[in-house]
Amino acid sequence: MKKIRTGIASFGMSGKIFHAPFIQAHPGYELAAIVERHKNDSRELYPDTILYRSVEDMLADDSLELIIVNTPVQLHVEHTRAALLAGKHVVTEKPFTVTPEEARELDNLAKEKGLVLSVYQNRRYDCDYRAVKKVIGENLLGKVVEAEIRYDRYRPEASGKQHKEGDLPGSGTLHDLGAHLADQALQLFGRPEKVFADLRTLRSGVKANDYFEILLYYPELRVRLKSTMLARETYPAYIIHGTEGSFFQQRSDVQEELLAAGQKPSLEDWAPAPSQPDGLLHTRIGNEVVRKETTSSPGNYMGYYDDLYKTLREGAPNVVPAAQAVQTMELLAAAERSATEGKVIEFGM
Repeated sequence: MKKIRTGIASFGMSGKIFHAPFIQAHPGYELAAIVERHKNDSRELYPDTILYRSVEDMLADDSLELIIVNTPVQLHVEHTRAALLAGKHVVTEKPFTVTPEEARELDNLAKEKGLVLSVYQNRRYDCDYRAVKKVIGENLLGKVVEAEIRYDRYRPEASGKQHKEGDLPGSGTLHDLGAHLADQALQLFGRPEKVFADLRTLRSGVKANDYFEILLYYPELRVRLKSTMLARETYPAYIIHGTEGSFFQQRSDVQEELLAAGQKPSLEDWAPAPSQPDGLLHTRIGNEVVRKETTSSPGNYMGYYDDLYKTLREGAPNVVPAAQAVQTMELLAAAERSATEGKVIEFGM
């Protein structure tokens, strides 16, 4: 097994929680380099890696094959472009870019260079999303006519992170959590015909949007995407209604919490399934009406890096190709335009 020598462009939360542990634990990768501009946090956890003080210095390392671009979104296009021009395969954190134009540029560059450019949509590997995907995929609800996907948090105080909450392009909840919701809507239901959105800033000390509601128009389906930072009480993360029944699913994946506490991931199921039912299915199966609580199976973000390994070493399809992320950025841009102009935006095919 030829290991994929990998470098991580930043060692903040995403580097420490979502990337380094998985690269270190997967037998197909070698965590070889980490960028920390000023700190030395990686020395304690990963002393065998090379410490670089800049992304540029790391990209000059010819031994590296894969670069994880997990710097602030405002730097994604610069660092992803530089990595591709250096001949590296790249994983770029979500949100992929600030604008769809930047996303298309990077997608085209990767294709020109014959390199793999993948976007880290780890929430596709959450237990709750996979439960919803399974119910829809097995046609348990009949034809789906209405869906709502939410990602709420309770963070009444500003974080102080300018790249997420300041007056900067690409900051705000729409690009942060909205990139997950838009990706999931596109995966489950495809590209909508029209988009309408409302964006707001609810908290003092925050410049960027921290609330959004987006309505996606399909010929025979409506999908609502919502997020707020002032939800103290939980609400079903997924509400799906079809001609035969309904499915409610709580946001119940605990991987992020376990990783933050120092849990080590693996290829095997390492995060437990929910300890109690986290879904409700009420539908008709055959001639019988069924109403039952459901419990989702464990999620595993390692699935992303395992799928990427198969892409780089076995030629399998890119699990999150940049072209899909282009559509996500187009959807977020349409939502921004709708909120600014106060009207429904034609999206189309």
